[in-house]
Amino acid sequence: MPRAPRRPSDEARRGAYKPRVDFSRSRRRREDGLLALRRLDRDAGLFKRRHDETAPAIHASDPAPTSDEEAPPAYNARPPPGSPSPPDPSAPRNRNAAESELEGLSELVDKVCSDDTTSQLEATVQFRKLLSDEKNSTVIRIIRADVLPRFAEFLSRHGLPQLQMEAAWVLTNIAASDYTLLVAECGAVPRLVELLGSPNANIRHQAIWCLGNIAADLPSCRDILFDHGVVTPLLSQFRDDMKIPVLRTAMWALSNICFGKLPAEVQVKPILDIVCQLIHSADEKILADACWTVYYICSGVDDAIQDVLDAGVCPQLVNLLMHASASVLLPVIMALARISAGDDAQVQVLIENGILNCLAQLLARNYPKNIKKQACLIVSNIATGNKEQIQAVIDASIISPLVVLLKTSESDIKKEAAWALSNAASSASSEQIQYLVSRGCLEPLCSVLSYQDHDLLYTCLEGLENILQAGEVGKKGEESGTNPYAQFILECGGLDKLEDLQDVNSDRVYELVMKLLQSYWEEEASENDDPDVPGSNDSADTVGTKPEEAAQPPEPASGADEAE
Repeated sequence: MPRAPRRPSDEARRGAYKPRVDFSRSRRRREDGLLALRRLDRDAGLFKRRHDETAPAIHASDPAPTSDEEAPPAYNARPPPGSPSPPDPSAPRNRNAAESELEGLSELVDKVCSDDTTSQLEATVQFRKLLSDEKNSTVIRIIRADVLPRFAEFLSRHGLPQLQMEAAWVLTNIAASDYTLLVAECGAVPRLVELLGSPNANIRHQAIWCLGNIAADLPSCRDILFDHGVVTPLLSQFRDDMKIPVLRTAMWALSNICFGKLPAEVQVKPILDIVCQLIHSADEKILADACWTVYYICSGVDDAIQDVLDAGVCPQLVNLLMHASASVLLPVIMALARISAGDDAQVQVLIENGILNCLAQLLARNYPKNIKKQACLIVSNIATGNKEQIQAVIDASIISPLVVLLKTSESDIKKEAAWALSNAASSASSEQIQYLVSRGCLEPLCSVLSYQDHDLLYTCLEGLENILQAGEVGKKGEESGTNPYAQFILECGGLDKLEDLQDVNSDRVYELVMKLLQSYWEEEASENDDPDVPGSNDSADTVGTKPEEAAQPPEPASGADEAE
């Protein structure tokens, strides 16, 4: 039974209480306050995985590239995803050679700083080979030799393309280490951007690779790239005749550049025009980075959701929800989750492209946890919309999988499912409420009342309030004249949880709890307070039946059946 409020200022609390909330603002607040934090964690993990990927070893015997046709691929210590990593049987021999070379580092520095171009090239090749062991200690010794500005200068030797190539290769490997900022600040960036216009395809490829590594580091590194106008020259690299390895590198570099807050002067439409083509790629790595780019643009540009929809990427993104590869599915569903945080008209575009049927399959089948969490988040954002959009969720047979997830899944998936059901219940019509209850949502929603997230608690309480209001209409058909939903909440232990929430450390949650208790169980409280009623002082004995024996709510109206 309801206990006496333990708050010093009841009037102040009532004055602060707001019986309704702006659902559009609620969606934005939830997306900005929760999704944004999780997004940062996921993005940090993505870059870390790229940083830790093993690159093919660069053999000491590798010849320097001499032409577009004969040059080997320009590998670095952090290649774009999907680059092969074959075993290197000569690695011990190369490491010994590198160690001996380190002992003669001063001699190499002298050659690099000399005026003889042959010595410069020879020493630069040796530096590149030294960096093949991927040890930070080697990078540190090379950095302390103060040769980075010299390598940056070599990038401008347009009459010596082989020296340009080797210098870019050295800088690419250093940029793949923990000292990327030093590469960004040594004067290399404007020269690398200039090399994107080189007539030598391999030099252009290596420049893209180095710029991609710089972009994958700190925001200050990306700012340096933007200051030197990297976007337009990089976009000019996307050509119909691009080879797949070069296209992979370019798409990877572009996705890194689009991460974070893009400057206002960067136009996203040309980027989206390219992405709109590449999200149809048959190459899994290109496809994944194209989808990450969509997600980053949605997250880092104000009002970018409409730009993304106008670019026409939505139908293909929805189709990709059924892609077999998790490396593609994750950026796809995260991009769609960000779009679902838009306004009702933007959300409607997702619905019209069939996203709910795809989400129903993702929720009902055995997909990874992070995929199911994002699927629940999208449903939650859609359910925050108007009644027609809630009906679309119902028609897609999504409610039953959500109930199952809320009952049986891991805690973080349960929380997302709770948001989805709470949002749906908060603004559903009476007929929709009847359907939700018939699918078993009341008992799991009552279990949410023990959660510690005040925002989720409040939304759940709003859902229960809407359900109880619908029950007031339904009680007219009950012989007992009681609210069937209030009775069910009592019998499944929800009333006890509501009473416990009288001690919650949140004014708005407390006010809504008291409103529900006083509106729907005041008679119950009066009876229990009567000293002539046995057990009136023991709230644990007020329920005589188990949840399994609870009175079942009325069946849904015809036409609302959902496939199990």
